[in-house]
Amino acid sequence: MAKQYQQITAAHRTFIEQQKIFFVGTAGCEGRVNVSPKGMDSLRVLGPHRVVWLSVTGSGNESAAHVGENGRMTVMFCSFAGAPMILRLYGEAQVVYPRDAAWLALKGQFPDMPGTRQFFDLSVSLVQTSCGMAVPLYEYEGDRTALNQWAEQKGPDGIETYWREKNQVSIDGLPTCIF
Repeated sequence: MAKQYQQITAAHRTFIEQQKIFFVGTAGCEGRVNVSPKGMDSLRVLGPHRVVWLSVTGSGNESAAHVGENGRMTVMFCSFAGAPMILRLYGEAQVVYPRDAAWLALKGQFPDMPGTRQFFDLSVSLVQTSCGMAVPLYEYEGDRTALNQWAEQKGPDGIETYWREKNQVSIDGLPTCIF
């Protein structure tokens, strides 16, 4: 049975911090809904109503385009080991770019990752848990290293070129404001 909470509790935070993967859902006012899996050491709970995740360079930049248009975001965690649970964080996000005043403070919360392009600062308005009994069990083997290796090989100039070519608009043509 689903339960709703007005904030992230200590138990929720512990659960979130144990997860190796999370999923981010966003949508513009029209067009496609985007759901992206995220991993690495890229998420921090900064309070009962605040979560920040670091976004590294990827094939698209849908979340930035959608958040720029309307701010809506859902972050979902599933237990793939141990007791079953699904936890969703609903709220309004802001994109923080290297040019923004908040960048340095957020950057200090995370390890240096090649290809870091933005942070998403989520103001959580609702937390919902549900049973997760249909989620299969999986064993964690480790983080993939291919994305970091690719970004290191590109270097800062190559990453910026990639952003210009691949990350400036969503698949529906919305601007990502990366520049």
